[in-house]
Amino acid sequence: MGLAAGLRATVRHVVTDADTAIQAGSGDVPVLATPRLLALAEAACVAALETHLGEGMTSVGTGVALEHRRPSPVGTEIEVEAELTELAGRKLVFGFVARHVRPEDAGPAGGEPGGGPAGGDPDGDADLVVGGGTVERIVVDRAVFLSRAGVPAA
Repeated sequence: MGLAAGLRATVRHVVTDADTAIQAGSGDVPVLATPRLLALAEAACVAALETHLGEGMTSVGTGVALEHRRPSPVGTEIEVEAELTELAGRKLVFGFVARHVRPEDAGPAGGEPGGGPAGGDPDGDADLVVGGGTVERIVVDRAVFLSRAGVPAA
């Protein structure tokens, strides 16, 4: 495995009606649902690992700490950046931060907006932060994991 602290990826997403608390069943307001924010954070973690796990290996989520600080109405573009901050055997810990994308920053995802999950707030982007936290994942052999879960091999 080519895993090392500092691996990162960014996922960008425009909030749609399907992403709202109303649709997720987590509230009755038409803004980004907390479960959707978590799903985007996990997607960023998975993207960071995409080319760094050995053949037949994958990662599965085992824990999360999430703070959802500001609403994101339908039509708002957000980006979620995850960074691998800790490795302990097969356990991986990611820090993540979600931000509203300023219209002037819209375009292909990438770079290190706002200094990344571990990097303070050098650009004065505190007003853009939607939330953040940590995601724990564990590296597993895909076939063994699915077998133990009772999922038939494809």
